[in-house]
This record gives sequence, structure tokens and C-alpha cells, in this order.
Amino acid sequence: MPHSTSSQQNTHLKTGLSARHIRFIALGSAIGTGLFYGSAEAIKTAGPAVLLAYLIGGAAVFIVMRALGEMAVHNPVPGSFGSYAREYLGPLAGFITGWTYTFEMVIVALADVTAFGIYMGLWYPDVPQWIWVLGIIFFIGAMNLCHVRVFGEMEFWLSLIKVVAIVAMMLAGAGVIFFGFGHHFPATGLANLWSHGGFAPHGWQGVLASLGIVMFAFGGVEIIGVTAAEAKDPQKTIPQAINTIPLRIIFFYVCTLAVLMALFPWNHFGEQGSPFVIIFDGLGIPAAATVLNIVVISASISAINSDIFGAGRMMYGMSREGLAPKSFQRLARNGVPWMTVVVMGVALLAAVVLNYLMPERVFVLIASLAAFATVWVWVMILLSHFAMRRGLTAPQRKQIAFPVPLWPAVPLLTLLFMGVVIAVLGMMAETRMALIAGLVWIGLLAGVWFGWIRRGEGGAFDANGSQS
Repeated sequence: MPHSTSSQQNTHLKTGLSARHIRFIALGSAIGTGLFYGSAEAIKTAGPAVLLAYLIGGAAVFIVMRALGEMAVHNPVPGSFGSYAREYLGPLAGFITGWTYTFEMVIVALADVTAFGIYMGLWYPDVPQWIWVLGIIFFIGAMNLCHVRVFGEMEFWLSLIKVVAIVAMMLAGAGVIFFGFGHHFPATGLANLWSHGGFAPHGWQGVLASLGIVMFAFGGVEIIGVTAAEAKDPQKTIPQAINTIPLRIIFFYVCTLAVLMALFPWNHFGEQGSPFVIIFDGLGIPAAATVLNIVVISASISAINSDIFGAGRMMYGMSREGLAPKSFQRLARNGVPWMTVVVMGVALLAAVVLNYLMPERVFVLIASLAAFATVWVWVMILLSHFAMRRGLTAPQRKQIAFPVPLWPAVPLLTLLFMGVVIAVLGMMAETRMALIAGLVWIGLLAGVWFGWIRRGEGGAFDANGSQS
């Protein structure tokens, strides 16, 4: 892998993320805007059967992360799966994968900053949404210019807030379900899960239609692989973080949403604000709703923080391989790739424009586009993993420290499932435009590769993707 060197500029990231940081970054990446806000759209689409969509989608995500984990433990590098795609599938695949992940993080961050503006609107309805969006972009950008330990500590505490709040909410919700709350709210039981049109009111079509929003909710979990290059002990911390994914998904998605839908009829979910806040407000517990709004605001800040971190490190890794501008390798004295943080901040200014022009419709469009980019990246991770395995001898495969279970059957089924998700995006009128935009993005990247980078025009890259 070609590395640019300079006597005046350090171009190597520093290892400042401890096991505690990695675990909570992994935890926080699975609990974000997709759960606290996007779950309302998924519930409206599938009803209580959305729980099946989260279970199936979560199983697929776990296999993708095991594939990424196997590669990350085997070879922890800056650029993570973008580098793996380049090494095992070729420079074009690495270029498209790296930039599509960056695109994914930009789009996911657009959704996260939009959600932040919506949450703040609960307290300040007269303040334009775009003002909150602009403010949070500058704040998180500044935080990401600090040492990587600051990022790790910030994610630790924000994730801890989310975890404690969800556990408390589930305990309180279970109390209302089985014992009631005061004289006006008797115990609801579990009947709301099937009493309003059945468990699957829209059939399997509804479950399939919800997959786009469901997969968007899991988007960003692959940041675990991105942290490998800055982890102090990736061979230990990465497997630990990945192996907790199934329990996190079952507890924080399936159990949490089951409690919410048991408390409140699924078809009464509103479109404004988080369903977590709306339900407790509807039950006449405004203090709890206020506390939960603080929690979901913390969740969106955490997600934006991770988005900027992940995209920045990916662009840094691609720059070292000659697949992005050389300026992206510029690091501050504390080892942070400051140029990529600035680039992400500028890109997120698009959220200010979107929230000014179309504040009511921006979230679903952005979430669908992010779902396509997310699934595309996951497909490339699986294909890179297949290519890596094919290049190993039988004795080498037996020595893999963190192997994917039931290879190759389960990864092949996961690839098939990802194809179904992409097909569903094209079938649904609400998400078709996002699929078209995503395919146009892939086409543009291929055009840039063949028309400029492969030729080495502009003196930036040579035909092999290395810097000249």
C-alpha cells in the first residue's frame, strides 16, 4: 500500500481508542436516529410485524459484521473495508466502496442533523428547523478536530445516556403494561400487538416494504471496522464488540419497540417527533417525555459524531491508497485528519438547505437513500470477504482468528437478502427515487474512475490507483 511521507507532516493516525471506547462506539452505532425517529415510519408500514423485519435484518447485519471483523482482525488498516475491497476486488471496487461509504455517512448524517432539528422543535416550535441544523454541524465538527480520545469519551458518555434511558424506559413501560399507571391508565397487557388489524396488518408486503427504513436504522454499525486502525488491541476489542451485536439488536430494537407498541396502538403513531417521546406524552407523563427528548437529542448528537468520524477516516485511508485527494492525509498535531473533518462539515451544509426548502419531507427521502448506500457497502464487504477467503489455502483458513460462522452458506444467504432489500427500494414509490439516485451515484463514480483517475489526468493518480 503506497504511503505518502513528508518531513513536515505526520500522516499516521494515533491509537487512542480503548476497549471501553470501542464497545460503546459499537453500542452507540446501533442506537441512533433509525431507532428513535425512523422506527415510527417502519411501524406505520408494517405494524407490529416490523419486529420480524428487525430480527431478519439484524441477523443479516451480524453476518456482514462478522465478515468485516474477520478481515479487520486479520489486517487492521486505515480505510477498513474500502481498503479490503481494493486489495481483494481491485482498485475500482475500492474506489467505489470507499466513496459510497463516505456518501452513506454524509446521507446518514443529513438524516441525523434533520432529526436533531425536529427534536429541538418540540421545545422551540417557533425557531426554524434549519437554524438548529446549522448549529449542530459546527459543534460536532469542532469536537471531531480534537484528539481521537475526545471522540471516544464523547461517544462513551452519549452512548451510556442512551443505554440507561432505554433500560429505564423498558422497565417503566413494562410496569405500565402489566400493572398500569395511576387511575386513568390501567394495565394495557400485550393486546395492542394484535388487536388493531392483527400482528401483520399489511401482510408480508408491509414487512418487505419496511426493510428500507429498518436497514437504515442499522447503517453505521460498520464503523466498528473503521476503528480498528486506531484501536489499541484490535484482535481483542473488535471481536468483543461484534459478538454483542445480536443481543443489542434483540434488546434495543425488538424488545424496545415491542414495549412501545404494547403501550400504544401502532396505528396511532404520529409523524412529528420521536415515537418514544410521543407515547409518554400521550400517556400523560410530560416530565418523562421531556427527559426522553433530551435522550433522543443525545442520540442524534452521538450519531452525527460517529458519521463524521467514520467518513473522515475512510477518506484518509483512500487518500493513502491514491483513491482520494492527497490533501486528505493532512493531520493535526493530535493525529486527527482535520481536512476530512472540514470536508464533511461543508458537505453537511446541504442539510441546512434541505431543511429550509422541505422540512416535512426530507427525512424519508434521506433515509431511503442512506439505506441504498448502506446495503451497497455491506454487499461489497461480503464480496471482499469471499475474495479474501478464496485467496487463502486450507491451512490458512483454519488459522483464521475470528472466522465467519457457517461459511459460505450463511454469507451467500445474506447476499441474497441484500439483493431483496435493494429490489424493495425500487418497488416502493416512496423509495424508488432514492434507488435511482443511488444507482446514478455508482455510475458517476465508475465514470470518474475510467474517465479521470485510471488515466491519471490532472497528475493526481496513476493507472493503478497510486499517487504519482
